[in-house]
Amino acid sequence: MTEVFGKRIDKRVADAQLQRESWRIFQIMAEFVEGFEKLCLIRPSISVFGSARATPDDPWYDTAERTARLLSDAGFSVVSGGGPGIMEAANKGAHAGKSPSIGVNIELPREQQPNPYQDISLHFRHFFARKVMFVKYASAYVVLPGGFGTLDELAEILTLVQTGKTRRIPIVLVGSEFWSALLDWFRQTLIPGGMIDAADLDLLQVCDEPEEIVRAIFEHYETRSLEPSEAEQEILLEL
Repeated sequence: MTEVFGKRIDKRVADAQLQRESWRIFQIMAEFVEGFEKLCLIRPSISVFGSARATPDDPWYDTAERTARLLSDAGFSVVSGGGPGIMEAANKGAHAGKSPSIGVNIELPREQQPNPYQDISLHFRHFFARKVMFVKYASAYVVLPGGFGTLDELAEILTLVQTGKTRRIPIVLVGSEFWSALLDWFRQTLIPGGMIDAADLDLLQVCDEPEEIVRAIFEHYETRSLEPSEAEQEILLEL
């Protein structure tokens, strides 16, 4: 037995736990290396998010599929979470287009089954490693209606752009009616409370139609390059 911060613990148990955690580092490293190797040359790319529970007869599924097809034909690789629902629709639309369809899959107890429309598939056990892959090579984020996972990805990219930890890219919310209550809460609660600045809402765009989404992305890059500048590349190295 040994004493740590006034508590007696079994040193053998502690050593076994430390050894297990230390070996996990190599697993995490392997996930990052595979992701970097497969995605670093797949540019430009668009990350698409939305509910895993949307069925093929859901209007949002159709919107995601049509949007991804337009983006793919316009020369953008499309990256989704690789699962069912909106993710499947995005991969399906991209797979039918001219550019690669990429799935960044995660192992989950339920819901996450890889869809069959992936030209490139990556598989992760750790959410944080997977999230880096969504952000690091993306030229835009397209966020369709979804649940906690979708909101998590939206909050992640907003935080990174707001704080300057990644470059400014289009963040497009799809479905004005769906997102209106959240945006109202931002305006009526977060801004008056000093939690965010009014200018932070300029990080977001809201679109309803696939053609409108693609146009918004192209308009963003009319005065800047799709490729990160040298300064932006340095920022992305620290992501």
